[in-house]
Amino acid sequence: MAEDKNMQFEQAMHQLEEIVQKLEAGEAPLDDTITLYKQGMELSAYCQKKLQNAEKQLIRMIDQEGNESSFDPTAGEPNE
Repeated sequence: MAEDKNMQFEQAMHQLEEIVQKLEAGEAPLDDTITLYKQGMELSAYCQKKLQNAEKQLIRMIDQEGNESSFDPTAGEPNE
């Protein structure tokens, strides 16, 4: 699950998709639904963190190549 720091992004997304499908089906008992929702939130946070880290790495790589970066990762779009 999300606690596995070595989990690949794709694995986490696949698990998250499975959880969403189960929740959307609406057939799980309440206790299972709560557990699935919690796992989904953890996986979602894990994936978001992985994406943010990948974005930071790309920005650093661009900067190391000597290109001036005008990208503000907090804004989400290039600065003009």
